[in-house]
Amino acid sequence: MKRYIFFILSFLYILPGVVVGQAKWNQTYQSYINQYKDMAIEGMLKYGVPASITLAQGLLESGAGRGRLVLLGNNHFGIKCHGWTGRTISHDDDERGECFRAYNSALESYEDHCRFLRERPRYQSLFSLDRTDYRGWAYGLKRAGYATNPVYAQSLINIIELYKLYVYDTAKSYDRFMAHHSGENTTIPSIGNGRLNSVQVLGAHTINKYNENYYIVVRQGDSFKSLSKELEISAGKLAKYNERDKHDRLIPGEFIWLKKKQKKAPKEFKKRPYYVRKSESLYDIAQRYGIRLKSLIKKNESIAERGLRIGDEVRLY
Repeated sequence: MKRYIFFILSFLYILPGVVVGQAKWNQTYQSYINQYKDMAIEGMLKYGVPASITLAQGLLESGAGRGRLVLLGNNHFGIKCHGWTGRTISHDDDERGECFRAYNSALESYEDHCRFLRERPRYQSLFSLDRTDYRGWAYGLKRAGYATNPVYAQSLINIIELYKLYVYDTAKSYDRFMAHHSGENTTIPSIGNGRLNSVQVLGAHTINKYNENYYIVVRQGDSFKSLSKELEISAGKLAKYNERDKHDRLIPGEFIWLKKKQKKAPKEFKKRPYYVRKSESLYDIAQRYGIRLKSLIKKNESIAERGLRIGDEVRLY
């Protein structure tokens, strides 16, 4: 399989902190890893494919989730149809208009990738390797014909070592909530009028983790009802977790927490106060840091009674 080399190189060229031909860390790759590492670990524990290999292939094959196959078909690994009976997408690869698998979610793509390797005879020898032998897996995939790129194996190894993905190969557990609910990225880079722009893409919300909880960032048109369908959490519960009414209008950019909020901020705020900004309420602050409003008021009773002013010190811990 040819792997969108021109696209990936072009993509890397425009990313901040990345130089073509030189491995250099960048936040876009790290964000992809943070979002999908639990899916990769789940696949490893279930099928035996090293999480480092899965993540490195996902990064390389999809351009860190920005590739056309991901945006239109949730296909993170460039897997062609090969007898696939599900939804498909047409894409130019070795030939024009080739048939590729399409999925309903990133999780389906990640699981199908592991099953694809596990069930194909030409990859069977890989499963006799140690799970931590990412170098052996990388060269084995190239020998088995996963990609036509002559430096495919070394590219995987470079990514694994640069981002220390090998640490996930010894994982014995993972965050199941993140594995089953983390959605696709919602923006992709595009070049128009000679400038780099950000284009909104429809799809599931990216789930973020903070203060022992999870949250999504509201987009235009979101409501508790629409989010409940996507996240499989009732609208009533979502509203309750965020101390709201389920009929309240949601504002793009605000945080919606997916579990009951904590009574305080992370330990880093134990000796560090928060300073109130313009037009900010205690509820705004509570939402930003995943703290229950009642608990935040209790920690700051005096300023809560008189009303917040710009520059007030608010205790978060």
